[in-house]
Amino acid sequence: MKKQEIFVNFKRFDVPSALGGVNRTELRHWASDIIRQVSPALAGYREKARFAMYFPESQLFDALDAADQSLVEVGCQSVYRSDVKKGSNFGAFTSLRPAAAMAAMGVRTTIIGHCEERNEKRNLLSSAGVSDMSVINSVLNEEIICAQERGLSVLYCIGEREDEVEDWDKVIRAQVTEGLRNVDLSKVTIAYEPVWSIGPGKTPAGKEYITKVARLVKETAGDVSVVYGGGLKEENAAMLASIDEIDGGLIALTRFSGDIGFYPDEYLRIVELYMSSKEEK
Repeated sequence: MKKQEIFVNFKRFDVPSALGGVNRTELRHWASDIIRQVSPALAGYREKARFAMYFPESQLFDALDAADQSLVEVGCQSVYRSDVKKGSNFGAFTSLRPAAAMAAMGVRTTIIGHCEERNEKRNLLSSAGVSDMSVINSVLNEEIICAQERGLSVLYCIGEREDEVEDWDKVIRAQVTEGLRNVDLSKVTIAYEPVWSIGPGKTPAGKEYITKVARLVKETAGDVSVVYGGGLKEENAAMLASIDEIDGGLIALTRFSGDIGFYPDEYLRIVELYMSSKEEK
């Protein structure tokens, strides 16, 4: 069995539930608490899986301290498309996140191209009257190159929106070829997000659909790991594990009703269900 890759995206976890976020725990040390809680159980998968978690900046140092002896890789949420250069730009990127700064902190990986990042870029271009959105893939490509030049691995997210489903193959192929131009594929994992199927009231993408997209990605990119970025959870773990072309998944929440949020025991249950189902194939 190919080494599986399981990721967590802690978006909005630096915001308490009282302010509209999803964090229902003590904010100051929640990142280190999570890593310390799950690390003993994850150790048993050392030869079978890779684990990474993408944190908001407010929690990076806390997470890095806890992950020092852990199997968990600490990642940041994207990097800027330009970087610090000796004798040129010494870091004048106010409000942005240069890869050099993330590498200096000890971050090992980053998530780039998530649908929320793509939406932000799309909205910015639209407000300027730009209709050609292909530039988004080029900008993300610059981000990936900056990350890799600083030694960071990349979880690169791709996926079609509801108005792109009819041309899904064209959209996916462009995101892969343009986004990964001139990058080191050995340090890239692709996460497929069927954007049209994510969210309350929407019908989740089925096995057949996910399979055909993952197959196209591998035919286009070559030997690269593809994980499901539309939400690995208890309900779909066994199904996703049954797909040969899928090599893991991206988790955001572990509970979607009641006290919505991320719970370490539920996370470990998802990992166990996915890994055991993959091993049974």
